[in-house]
Amino acid sequence: MPSVRARAPASSANLGPGFDTLAVALALHVEVTVEDADALTVVTEGEGSELPADASHLAARIAAGVVGHDRLRVTVRSAIPVGRGLGSSAALAAAAAAAAGAPDPLAVAIATDGHPDNAAATVLGGLVAAATVDGAAVTRRLPLDPGLAFVVLVPERRLPTEEARGALPATVPHADAAFNLGRLALLVAGLADRRLLVRQAAEDRLHQAQRAPLFPEAAALLDGLVEAGALASCWSGAGPSLLGVCDAEGADDVRARGDELLAAAGVPGRALRLAPDLDGLVVDGTPVAVG
Repeated sequence: MPSVRARAPASSANLGPGFDTLAVALALHVEVTVEDADALTVVTEGEGSELPADASHLAARIAAGVVGHDRLRVTVRSAIPVGRGLGSSAALAAAAAAAAGAPDPLAVAIATDGHPDNAAATVLGGLVAAATVDGAAVTRRLPLDPGLAFVVLVPERRLPTEEARGALPATVPHADAAFNLGRLALLVAGLADRRLLVRQAAEDRLHQAQRAPLFPEAAALLDGLVEAGALASCWSGAGPSLLGVCDAEGADDVRARGDELLAAAGVPGRALRLAPDLDGLVVDGTPVAVG
């Protein structure tokens, strides 16, 4: 096969009340190139480069599964931190599948990730809603105010998704479910028009408080983001990264304050200012069209 290069963005899922339903693509990317070779060769650069560069690598497994053999050279260049709640596995799966020629990279990414929110954002770009309906994923782009930007606090520590999901209860009270539905409606409205966004729109009762013991500093950092000027703040996916939804004009100030917040909390890490990624999955320079 000829050399094919695919790029996919990071994503932040849940966004507070939209548990397993809402996600936004962020302008932080992984790039995967797949081409024929005499034997499997895996080359990795950037984030995740400490992982074994062999047949166990997710990109190699995805590419070989699509092509039907492993006589491939798979090159991965990533700026997406691994295990930080930024959709690294969904992005890598989508990019590897697309570079290997999969007809439906979204389906591959969903199967790899186990749920459709991060996968939908990384393939479609922008703000997305995703759900499983009658056993099939249904994904939709939602309006996103072009004046928004995002500040992400990225701790050096990892929080495996399995551990974060293990902290969740099997059932939730009716009042908590209704609380989240109300906040979700406010959040969708505010993300479409930032003038309508209130900090309470990102409140949640289904997962953030339950995961707080895994990252005790999170609550103070989330409050600090809003005090610094973010319109709202929440966990990014299963964490431990934290997301500030900002007016783009003030996002640089929030990012600078984010570094100070991490240092004051004694949490090694970094603050990033990121634009939303509106292209989603791109193959050889062309965004992938998904019906």
